[in-house]
Amino acid sequence: MTAESRRKLTRSQRRRALKNFGNFLLNIPLLLIILVPLVYTVSISLVNPDEVYKTLLFPHSIQFGNYINAFTNPSYSFLRYIINSFVVSTSVMLCQMVTASMAAFAFVFLRFRGRRILFLAVLATMMVPGEATIIANYLTVARWGWTNSLHVLIVPYMTSAMGIFLLRQSYMTFPGELKEASMIDGCSNWRFLIQIAVPLSRPALGALGAYVFLNTWNQYMWPLLTTDSDAYRTVQVGISMLYDIDAQSMGLMMAGVVIVIIPSLSIFVFMNKQLINGLMAGAVKG
Repeated sequence: MTAESRRKLTRSQRRRALKNFGNFLLNIPLLLIILVPLVYTVSISLVNPDEVYKTLLFPHSIQFGNYINAFTNPSYSFLRYIINSFVVSTSVMLCQMVTASMAAFAFVFLRFRGRRILFLAVLATMMVPGEATIIANYLTVARWGWTNSLHVLIVPYMTSAMGIFLLRQSYMTFPGELKEASMIDGCSNWRFLIQIAVPLSRPALGALGAYVFLNTWNQYMWPLLTTDSDAYRTVQVGISMLYDIDAQSMGLMMAGVVIVIIPSLSIFVFMNKQLINGLMAGAVKG
């Protein structure tokens, strides 16, 4: 390498380092906006009741009484709420992964009349906000006698247009010869879906599963509307039961908030790359 080439490489590295440093400086305000409320929430959850309104960011003394009280208080069943949320979120996630995989397979690999129109109709449902249909859905499930049950929280969300679209885009990246070769070998549609299509679309499936789990875990309006029993309440509704007008309940509610956001933060921290790869898997064909 000549001296001129080394100088050019050094200048390029210097510009790249300055660009990265500039991006880091620009992200600091955004980082503070995200972290300060989180740190304050954790801080309030770790202080004594008489220090709630005296604490700014870091507590003078750390106490775990609020976390213990959240699980042991006989006035509510916070552990039951967490279990309900895990059951509902996991069930909805698995159902959407199954139904979206089958629907996307049909739209990509099966040839039938009206396929494009039907897919456009599915996409059109994404433009209808959930608030526009929530009352009609509630009247329907109430007429069926489904209120105060777990299946009322699971069945209406067993499939989604977003999941079908995401997996369809992933399937469209498969070479057409793959399906033709499988048909020549006598591979049925079910076998192709289970043994070939699903394994090859694991990034998109992982991203869909994480998105659906978080979305269901954070649901509030539908569980609040359809359940009024401790046996079926989810954790988002249960958090509001931890709060009262006194300072002690403020710390207790903050402890509940910290407990509830742990699954969400864990998914974002440990599955960040998988989420990005999965969402980008079908962005470019070929």
